Amino acid sequence: MTRHQDELVFVPLGGLGEIGMNAALYGFGPPRARKWILVDCGLAFAGPDLPGIDLIMPDLTFIEGMRKDLLALIITHAHEDHVGAIAQMWPRLRCPIYATQFAADLLVARRLGDEGAPDVDMRIYAPGDQLVIGPFAIEPVRMAHSIPESIALAIRTDAGLVVHSGDWKIDPTPVAGWPTDEARLRQLGDEGVLALISDSTNILRPGESPSETEVGLELGKIIEDAPGRVVVTTFASNVARMRSVALAAARAGRTVVVVGRAMERVSQVARQNGYLDGVPEFMPANSYANLPRDKMVLLATGSQGEPRGAMARIADDDHPTVKLTKGDTVIFSSRPIPGNEREIGGIINKLVRQGLRLVTDRDALVHVSGHPRRDEVRRLYEWLRPKIAVPAHGEALHLYTHADFAREMGVEKAIVAMNGETVLLGPGAPAIVDEVPHGRMLLDGNVLVRSDDEAVRARRKLAFSGVISIGIALTAKGELAGDPDVMMAGLPARARDGRSMDEIVDKSVFETIENLPRGRRRDPDDVATAVERSVRNTVRGVWGKRPQVHVLVMQV
Repeated sequence: MTRHQDELVFVPLGGLGEIGMNAALYGFGPPRARKWILVDCGLAFAGPDLPGIDLIMPDLTFIEGMRKDLLALIITHAHEDHVGAIAQMWPRLRCPIYATQFAADLLVARRLGDEGAPDVDMRIYAPGDQLVIGPFAIEPVRMAHSIPESIALAIRTDAGLVVHSGDWKIDPTPVAGWPTDEARLRQLGDEGVLALISDSTNILRPGESPSETEVGLELGKIIEDAPGRVVVTTFASNVARMRSVALAAARAGRTVVVVGRAMERVSQVARQNGYLDGVPEFMPANSYANLPRDKMVLLATGSQGEPRGAMARIADDDHPTVKLTKGDTVIFSSRPIPGNEREIGGIINKLVRQGLRLVTDRDALVHVSGHPRRDEVRRLYEWLRPKIAVPAHGEALHLYTHADFAREMGVEKAIVAMNGETVLLGPGAPAIVDEVPHGRMLLDGNVLVRSDDEAVRARRKLAFSGVISIGIALTAKGELAGDPDVMMAGLPARARDGRSMDEIVDKSVFETIENLPRGRRRDPDDVATAVERSVRNTVRGVWGKRPQVHVLVMQV
């Protein structure tokens, strides 16, 4: 079939097959003349497999090549995995950004307020608005989540109505922010939903997520009963948790001290947007020493084991202002993001060794997820009754499980798509019809590089096996003009038999040069190649690993 009529397609560039780095394109029009909107532009955090890299961002090469047809970037909410890449990526896109007031303010406070940040075209929207952007008519719909002002997008085109859920849960008492708008979602279902692209994070968990209000009650009991200081560490963006802690502290006659720049920024934006109305002002970290132990609650960053977070420094007893005492209570009001368990466990063990009382979500209801469990997902399908389901926001297991669940709910077509795959939603039979360029960009210092960049590959090798740098000076006759200069990093000091690694490398260098014919010794490139190969193989023989070897030969 020749495809030339107007089509509606969904093209994820991040967030499908992984949790984080969300970026999703919707295109409408004939295949060679589509207009596009981008929903979210987030980041992921690098692990130990990427030494020297902190942040990972979606590769937007595909849409950069059609920048004139990109009509808007629409933000569903202000979590970093949905907005964190905007400051770096927006100069490549230069389209208007649509965001709620809270999301816009937090984006400016975090990224766009920094020196050198781009001056973006920011446009504020609110639920109930009708955004007409080219061939798209977009309606924001209120959804509860673990940050204020999370929204779903009802996207209308001539091909039908698509609902992009964003991150959400069903919570009638969310503490800060709005509840999920069940009535409007039911109305959309009555209108007729062509496709639902929806959160899969907790599809493996049965039941429903507890309410944020229940967490607040449990935190209140712990804070009231605690004999000494109380430290609560949670996600900096969780304004509802921040509010719950503050109200519990006030009931117990305690003052809240905020420790960590990220949490300070979020609290300021939350207060200016009214989400901390009725909550006493927080005190800065430098007020810590002036408050009695039993009259304070610390709100601290670092719940995910971040090495620069407040909790890591407190656990190492090297925080400039915060010192804890045996008998104080530390509450981890969060759940480990997959991959962070080791770092969090290390911090918890250090705190326990200090004689502190630790409370986690294994001990009490001190955390709830901002994502829907299976019964909440069931209710969303019952409200919307989509013809097509495309699971999003999840790893492969989440996506395939969600697709099976959608079929159980009577959805005609459930499509598991991964990043880069083009999903045709209509008209005609829904299917994966193409694949576009996609991948990851890495923030290396303040430079964006591709994930296959040679510097990143070399750094991985260096992290595994170290480096040896050798400088050699030869006369025009091929004689050594002095002792070679050898520097090593990342190698053990001694081999298994006890010999010095310095001596082993020096011997290899001298023997290789002495054994070269005089004619070859006059060729610096020949000498460098021979020494490099010899040293690498010699070290491998005594260590079992092949280091990076760099040899510079100069004639003098």
